[in-house]
Amino acid sequence: MKFLHTGDWHIGKKIKEFGLEEEQQAAFESIRQIAQENQVDAIVIAGDLYDSSRPTETAVSMLNQMLIQLNIKDEFPLIAINGNHDSAVRLGTGSQWYQATNFYLNTELKKAFEPVEFEDTEFFLVPYFKIQAARTIFGKDYQDIASAMKDVVAACEANFTPNKKHVFVGHFFAAGSTRTDSDTATEVGGLGAVPIDLFENFDYVALGHLHSKDALSAQMVKYSGSPLKFSASEANNQKGVWIVDTDTMRVDFVDIKPIHDLKRIKGSLDELTSTEYKVKNDLDNKTFVAVTLTDKEPQVDAFSRLSATYPRMFSLKMEAIEKDFGGKNVVIDSPDKVAPTEMMDIFFNEVIKQPLEEDNRKLLLETLKEAEEE
Repeated sequence: MKFLHTGDWHIGKKIKEFGLEEEQQAAFESIRQIAQENQVDAIVIAGDLYDSSRPTETAVSMLNQMLIQLNIKDEFPLIAINGNHDSAVRLGTGSQWYQATNFYLNTELKKAFEPVEFEDTEFFLVPYFKIQAARTIFGKDYQDIASAMKDVVAACEANFTPNKKHVFVGHFFAAGSTRTDSDTATEVGGLGAVPIDLFENFDYVALGHLHSKDALSAQMVKYSGSPLKFSASEANNQKGVWIVDTDTMRVDFVDIKPIHDLKRIKGSLDELTSTEYKVKNDLDNKTFVAVTLTDKEPQVDAFSRLSATYPRMFSLKMEAIEKDFGGKNVVIDSPDKVAPTEMMDIFFNEVIKQPLEEDNRKLLLETLKEAEEE
Protein backbone atom coordinates (compact mmCIF):
# COMPACT_ATOMS: atom_id res chain seq x y z
CA MET A 1 0.00 0.00 0.00
CA LYS A 2 0.94 3.64 -0.24
CA PHE A 3 0.35 6.22 2.50
CA LEU A 4 1.04 9.89 3.14
CA HIS A 5 2.83 10.83 6.38
CA THR A 6 2.13 14.27 7.82
CA GLY A 7 1.78 15.84 11.26
CA ASP A 8 2.18 18.92 13.43
CA TRP A 9 -0.54 20.91 11.71
CA HIS A 10 -0.95 23.10 14.81
CA ILE A 11 -4.33 24.44 13.72
CA GLY A 12 -5.02 27.69 15.57
CA LYS A 13 -1.35 28.66 15.88
CA LYS A 14 -0.15 32.24 15.55
CA ILE A 15 3.26 33.70 14.80
CA LYS A 16 3.34 36.46 17.39
CA GLU A 17 -0.02 38.18 16.88
CA PHE A 18 -0.41 37.05 13.27
CA GLY A 19 -3.04 34.39 12.58
CA LEU A 20 -2.28 31.61 10.11
CA GLU A 21 -5.75 30.57 8.96
CA GLU A 22 -5.13 31.46 5.32
CA GLU A 23 -1.72 29.80 5.26
CA GLN A 24 -2.93 26.67 7.05
CA GLN A 25 -5.87 26.27 4.72
CA ALA A 26 -3.57 26.58 1.70
CA ALA A 27 -1.13 24.02 3.16
CA PHE A 28 -4.04 21.66 3.77
CA GLU A 29 -5.15 21.98 0.15
CA SER A 30 -1.58 21.13 -0.91
CA ILE A 31 -1.62 18.00 1.27
CA ARG A 32 -4.97 17.03 -0.22
CA GLN A 33 -3.66 17.52 -3.76
CA ILE A 34 -0.51 15.49 -3.06
CA ALA A 35 -2.62 12.66 -1.63
CA GLN A 36 -4.80 12.63 -4.73
CA GLU A 37 -1.95 12.86 -7.22
CA ASN A 38 -0.07 10.02 -5.52
CA GLN A 39 -3.24 7.94 -5.14
CA VAL A 40 -2.45 7.08 -1.53
CA ASP A 41 -4.42 4.43 0.31
CA ALA A 42 -4.35 6.28 3.65
CA ILE A 43 -3.17 9.48 5.34
CA VAL A 44 -1.21 9.31 8.61
CA ILE A 45 -1.32 12.37 10.90
CA ALA A 46 1.30 11.97 13.64
CA GLY A 47 -0.09 14.27 16.31
CA ASP A 48 -0.41 17.96 17.19
CA LEU A 49 -3.43 18.52 14.99
CA TYR A 50 -4.22 21.52 17.21
CA ASP A 51 -1.78 24.07 18.60
CA SER A 52 -3.55 24.19 21.96
CA SER A 53 -5.24 21.75 24.30
CA ARG A 54 -8.05 24.30 24.42
CA PRO A 55 -8.53 25.24 20.76
CA THR A 56 -10.76 28.13 19.80
CA GLU A 57 -14.11 27.57 18.10
CA THR A 58 -12.51 28.79 14.88
CA ALA A 59 -9.69 26.23 15.15
CA VAL A 60 -12.11 23.39 15.96
CA SER A 61 -14.33 24.29 13.02
CA MET A 62 -11.33 24.54 10.70
CA LEU A 63 -9.88 21.15 11.65
CA ASN A 64 -13.30 19.48 11.50
CA GLN A 65 -13.83 20.74 7.96
CA MET A 66 -10.38 19.50 6.94
CA LEU A 67 -10.98 16.02 8.33
CA ILE A 68 -14.46 15.84 6.81
CA GLN A 69 -13.03 16.85 3.44
CA LEU A 70 -10.31 14.20 3.50
CA ASN A 71 -12.26 11.37 5.12
CA ILE A 72 -15.90 11.79 4.05
CA LYS A 73 -15.73 13.70 0.77
CA ASP A 74 -12.41 12.47 -0.63
CA GLU A 75 -12.80 9.05 1.04
CA PHE A 76 -9.22 8.79 2.31
CA PRO A 77 -8.81 6.50 5.33
CA LEU A 78 -7.23 8.54 8.14
CA ILE A 79 -4.80 7.23 10.75
CA ALA A 80 -4.09 9.70 13.57
CA ILE A 81 -2.87 10.14 17.14
CA ASN A 82 -2.81 13.04 19.56
CA GLY A 83 0.37 15.01 20.23
CA ASN A 84 1.51 16.93 23.30
CA HIS A 85 -0.32 20.07 22.14
CA ASP A 86 -3.62 18.24 21.74
CA SER A 87 -6.08 17.40 24.48
CA ALA A 88 -6.49 13.64 24.21
CA VAL A 89 -10.00 13.85 25.68
CA ARG A 90 -11.20 16.64 23.40
CA LEU A 91 -9.58 15.23 20.28
CA GLY A 92 -10.82 11.73 21.02
CA THR A 93 -14.47 12.70 21.38
CA GLY A 94 -16.35 10.73 18.75
CA SER A 95 -13.52 8.29 18.03
CA GLN A 96 -15.83 5.31 18.71
CA TRP A 97 -17.82 5.95 15.57
CA TYR A 98 -15.02 7.42 13.45
CA GLN A 99 -13.98 3.92 12.38
CA ALA A 100 -17.27 3.55 10.49
CA THR A 101 -15.75 5.96 7.95
CA ASN A 102 -12.21 4.53 8.16
CA PHE A 103 -10.98 7.27 10.49
CA TYR A 104 -8.68 5.56 12.98
CA LEU A 105 -7.84 7.96 15.82
CA ASN A 106 -6.12 6.72 18.97
CA THR A 107 -5.66 8.92 22.03
CA GLU A 108 -5.16 6.17 24.66
CA LEU A 109 -1.93 4.27 25.25
CA LYS A 110 -3.78 1.12 26.33
CA LYS A 111 -5.33 0.85 22.86
CA ALA A 112 -2.02 1.22 21.01
CA PHE A 113 -1.06 -2.45 20.96
CA GLU A 114 -3.83 -3.69 18.66
CA PRO A 115 -2.89 -2.77 15.10
CA VAL A 116 -5.00 -1.04 12.49
CA GLU A 117 -4.76 -3.27 9.43
CA PHE A 118 -4.60 -2.09 5.83
CA GLU A 119 -3.95 -4.63 3.11
CA ASP A 120 -0.36 -5.77 3.70
CA THR A 121 0.41 -3.30 6.50
CA GLU A 122 -0.25 -3.05 10.25
CA PHE A 123 -0.20 0.37 11.90
CA PHE A 124 0.45 0.70 15.62
CA LEU A 125 -0.89 4.05 16.84
CA VAL A 126 0.99 5.19 19.95
CA PRO A 127 -0.26 8.62 21.07
CA TYR A 128 1.66 11.14 23.11
CA PHE A 129 1.58 9.80 26.66
CA LYS A 130 2.89 10.66 30.08
CA ILE A 131 5.04 8.21 31.95
CA GLN A 132 2.35 7.53 34.54
CA ALA A 133 0.15 5.99 31.85
CA ALA A 134 2.86 3.42 31.11
CA ARG A 135 3.35 2.74 34.84
CA THR A 136 -0.36 1.99 35.17
CA ILE A 137 -0.46 -0.35 32.17
CA PHE A 138 2.75 -2.29 32.79
CA GLY A 139 2.93 -2.07 36.59
CA LYS A 140 6.50 -0.81 36.57
CA ASP A 141 8.03 2.27 38.20
CA TYR A 142 9.66 3.75 35.10
CA GLN A 143 12.10 6.58 35.72
CA ASP A 144 12.56 7.62 32.10
CA ILE A 145 10.57 7.50 28.91
CA ALA A 146 13.07 5.28 27.08
CA SER A 147 12.45 2.34 29.42
CA ALA A 148 8.69 2.85 29.19
CA MET A 149 8.83 3.01 25.40
CA LYS A 150 10.84 -0.21 25.32
CA ASP A 151 7.88 -2.04 26.86
CA VAL A 152 5.41 -0.20 24.62
CA VAL A 153 7.33 -1.36 21.56
CA ALA A 154 7.55 -4.93 22.87
CA ALA A 155 3.77 -4.98 23.43
CA CYS A 156 3.25 -3.85 19.85
CA GLU A 157 5.69 -6.41 18.46
CA ALA A 158 3.87 -9.19 20.34
CA ASN A 159 0.91 -8.54 18.05
CA PHE A 160 2.83 -8.54 14.77
CA THR A 161 1.28 -10.63 12.02
CA PRO A 162 4.05 -12.44 10.12
CA ASN A 163 4.66 -11.51 6.50
CA LYS A 164 3.09 -8.08 6.91
CA LYS A 165 4.76 -4.68 7.03
CA HIS A 166 4.65 -2.90 10.38
CA VAL A 167 4.44 0.87 10.86
CA PHE A 168 4.81 2.64 14.21
CA VAL A 169 3.07 6.01 14.50
CA GLY A 170 4.32 8.11 17.43
CA HIS A 171 4.85 11.58 18.86
CA PHE A 172 8.00 12.04 20.91
CA PHE A 173 11.59 13.31 20.92
CA ALA A 174 13.90 10.76 19.32
CA ALA A 175 17.49 10.60 20.54
CA GLY A 176 19.85 12.37 18.16
CA SER A 177 17.22 14.78 16.84
CA THR A 178 17.67 18.53 16.47
CA ARG A 179 15.05 21.13 17.35
CA THR A 180 13.81 24.31 15.73
CA ASP A 181 12.76 27.37 17.73
CA SER A 182 9.08 26.48 17.36
CA ASP A 183 9.52 22.99 18.84
CA THR A 184 8.49 22.68 22.47
CA ALA A 185 11.10 21.43 24.92
CA THR A 186 8.61 18.88 26.28
CA GLU A 187 9.61 15.30 25.66
CA VAL A 188 7.14 12.52 26.32
CA GLY A 189 6.54 12.68 30.06
CA GLY A 190 9.21 15.36 30.24
CA LEU A 191 11.79 12.69 30.91
CA GLY A 192 14.25 12.36 28.08
CA ALA A 193 14.63 11.05 24.59
CA VAL A 194 13.83 7.72 22.96
CA PRO A 195 16.61 5.71 21.22
CA ILE A 196 15.58 4.88 17.68
CA ASP A 197 17.17 1.43 17.78
CA LEU A 198 14.12 0.34 19.80
CA PHE A 199 12.20 0.35 16.53
CA GLU A 200 14.52 -1.85 14.48
CA ASN A 201 11.78 -4.45 13.92
CA PHE A 202 9.42 -1.91 12.38
CA ASP A 203 9.51 -1.27 8.66
CA TYR A 204 8.74 2.44 9.07
CA VAL A 205 8.35 4.84 11.99
CA ALA A 206 6.09 7.84 11.30
CA LEU A 207 6.85 10.53 13.86
CA GLY A 208 5.43 13.86 14.84
CA HIS A 209 6.64 16.43 17.43
CA LEU A 210 9.64 18.10 15.77
CA HIS A 211 8.95 20.59 13.00
CA SER A 212 11.79 19.82 10.59
CA LYS A 213 11.80 16.79 8.31
CA ASP A 214 15.58 16.79 8.74
CA ALA A 215 15.45 16.70 12.55
CA LEU A 216 16.56 13.09 12.46
CA SER A 217 18.93 11.36 10.05
CA ALA A 218 17.56 7.83 9.75
CA GLN A 219 16.44 5.89 6.71
CA MET A 220 13.11 4.58 7.99
CA VAL A 221 12.47 6.72 11.07
CA LYS A 222 11.10 10.04 9.89
CA TYR A 223 9.61 13.23 11.27
CA SER A 224 7.08 14.66 8.85
CA GLY A 225 7.86 18.18 10.04
CA SER A 226 5.17 20.84 10.12
CA PRO A 227 3.45 21.89 6.87
CA LEU A 228 4.34 25.54 7.58
CA LYS A 229 7.31 27.45 8.93
CA PHE A 230 6.60 28.66 12.46
CA SER A 231 9.91 30.30 13.51
CA ALA A 232 12.97 32.09 12.17
CA SER A 233 15.10 28.96 12.57
CA GLU A 234 12.85 27.25 10.01
CA ALA A 235 13.33 29.93 7.33
CA ASN A 236 15.47 27.64 5.17
CA ASN A 237 13.57 24.43 5.91
CA GLN A 238 11.75 22.46 3.24
CA LYS A 239 8.16 21.78 4.25
CA GLY A 240 6.07 18.96 2.91
CA VAL A 241 5.00 15.34 3.45
CA TRP A 242 6.45 11.86 3.06
CA ILE A 243 4.95 9.35 0.63
CA VAL A 244 5.67 5.78 1.78
CA ASP A 245 5.16 2.72 -0.41
CA THR A 246 5.13 -0.42 1.74
CA ASP A 247 5.43 -2.70 -1.30
CA THR A 248 8.84 -1.37 -2.26
CA MET A 249 9.61 0.53 0.99
CA ARG A 250 10.41 3.57 -1.09
CA VAL A 251 10.09 6.85 0.81
CA ASP A 252 9.80 10.17 -1.07
CA PHE A 253 9.44 13.71 0.22
CA VAL A 254 7.02 16.02 -1.60
CA ASP A 255 7.38 19.78 -1.08
CA ILE A 256 4.62 22.13 0.05
CA LYS A 257 5.10 25.68 -1.19
CA PRO A 258 3.71 28.34 1.20
CA ILE A 259 1.41 31.00 -0.18
CA HIS A 260 3.15 33.49 2.12
CA ASP A 261 6.73 32.61 3.01
CA LEU A 262 8.66 33.14 6.24
CA LYS A 263 12.12 34.66 5.76
CA ARG A 264 15.10 36.02 7.66
CA ILE A 265 16.54 39.26 6.34
CA LYS A 266 19.66 41.12 7.37
CA GLY A 267 21.02 44.56 6.52
CA SER A 268 20.97 48.25 7.39
CA LEU A 269 17.71 50.01 8.14
CA ASP A 270 17.87 52.06 4.94
CA GLU A 271 18.63 48.99 2.86
CA LEU A 272 15.88 46.81 4.30
CA THR A 273 13.20 49.47 4.01
CA SER A 274 13.93 50.22 0.36
CA THR A 275 11.53 49.15 -2.37
CA GLU A 276 14.43 47.73 -4.36
CA TYR A 277 15.34 45.34 -1.55
CA LYS A 278 11.78 44.05 -1.22
CA VAL A 279 11.46 43.43 -4.94
CA LYS A 280 14.90 41.82 -5.27
CA ASN A 281 14.25 39.43 -2.38
CA ASP A 282 10.67 38.58 -3.32
CA LEU A 283 9.17 40.11 -0.18
CA ASP A 284 5.68 41.49 0.14
CA ASN A 285 3.37 42.74 2.87
CA LYS A 286 2.24 39.21 3.75
CA THR A 287 5.72 37.71 4.10
CA PHE A 288 6.55 36.76 7.69
CA VAL A 289 9.86 38.45 8.42
CA ALA A 290 12.57 38.10 11.07
CA VAL A 291 14.92 41.09 10.87
CA THR A 292 18.55 41.53 11.92
CA LEU A 293 19.79 45.12 11.66
CA THR A 294 23.47 45.69 10.91
CA ASP A 295 23.61 49.44 11.65
CA LYS A 296 26.50 50.21 13.98
CA GLU A 297 24.47 52.78 15.88
CA PRO A 298 20.99 52.16 17.35
CA GLN A 299 18.23 53.43 15.05
CA VAL A 300 15.55 55.06 17.16
CA ASP A 301 12.86 54.73 14.49
CA ALA A 302 13.79 51.20 13.44
CA PHE A 303 10.68 49.45 14.73
CA SER A 304 8.20 51.88 13.23
CA ARG A 305 9.92 51.99 9.82
CA LEU A 306 10.34 48.24 9.58
CA SER A 307 6.78 47.57 10.72
CA ALA A 308 5.50 49.88 8.02
CA THR A 309 7.63 48.10 5.41
CA TYR A 310 6.94 44.59 6.70
CA PRO A 311 3.54 44.43 8.43
CA ARG A 312 4.23 40.82 9.42
CA MET A 313 7.61 41.38 11.06
CA PHE A 314 7.69 39.07 14.07
CA SER A 315 11.29 39.42 15.24
CA LEU A 316 13.80 42.30 15.37
CA LYS A 317 17.44 41.93 16.42
CA MET A 318 20.28 44.46 16.36
CA GLU A 319 23.61 42.90 15.43
CA ALA A 320 25.64 45.75 16.92
CA ILE A 321 24.06 45.26 20.32
CA GLU A 322 24.71 41.51 20.24
CA LYS A 323 28.36 41.96 19.21
CA ASP A 324 29.46 45.12 20.97
CA PHE A 325 27.53 44.96 24.21
CA GLY A 326 27.05 41.24 24.72
CA GLY A 327 29.91 41.01 27.20
CA LYS A 328 28.99 43.99 29.36
CA ASN A 329 27.17 43.62 32.67
CA VAL A 330 24.84 45.99 34.44
CA VAL A 331 24.66 45.47 38.21
CA ILE A 332 21.31 46.27 39.81
CA ASP A 333 20.90 46.24 43.57
CA SER A 334 17.79 44.35 44.74
CA PRO A 335 16.67 43.34 41.23
CA ASP A 336 13.54 41.72 42.67
CA LYS A 337 12.32 45.22 43.54
CA VAL A 338 12.97 46.66 40.08
CA ALA A 339 10.24 46.44 37.46
CA PRO A 340 11.17 44.91 34.09
CA THR A 341 10.53 48.24 32.36
CA GLU A 342 13.00 49.93 34.72
CA MET A 343 15.61 47.28 33.93
CA MET A 344 15.12 47.97 30.24
CA ASP A 345 15.64 51.69 30.78
CA ILE A 346 18.75 51.08 32.88
CA PHE A 347 20.24 48.77 30.25
CA PHE A 348 19.66 51.18 27.37
CA ASN A 349 20.94 54.19 29.31
CA GLU A 350 23.99 52.47 30.83
CA VAL A 351 25.09 50.14 28.04
CA ILE A 352 23.70 51.46 24.77
CA LYS A 353 23.85 55.12 25.84
CA GLN A 354 20.48 55.76 24.22
CA PRO A 355 17.00 56.13 25.69
CA LEU A 356 14.60 53.28 25.00
CA GLU A 357 12.32 54.30 22.15
CA GLU A 358 8.60 53.74 22.78
CA ASP A 359 8.18 51.36 19.83
CA ASN A 360 11.09 49.25 21.06
CA ARG A 361 9.67 49.32 24.58
CA LYS A 362 6.41 47.91 23.23
CA LEU A 363 8.25 45.13 21.37
CA LEU A 364 10.29 44.21 24.45
CA LEU A 365 7.21 44.13 26.66
CA GLU A 366 5.43 41.84 24.19
CA THR A 367 8.45 39.52 24.15
CA LEU A 368 8.59 39.51 27.96
CA LYS A 369 4.88 38.69 28.15
CA GLU A 370 5.31 35.77 25.73
CA ALA A 371 8.25 34.43 27.75
CA GLU A 372 6.20 34.58 30.96
CA GLU A 373 3.32 32.71 29.30
CA GLU A 374 5.67 29.96 28.16
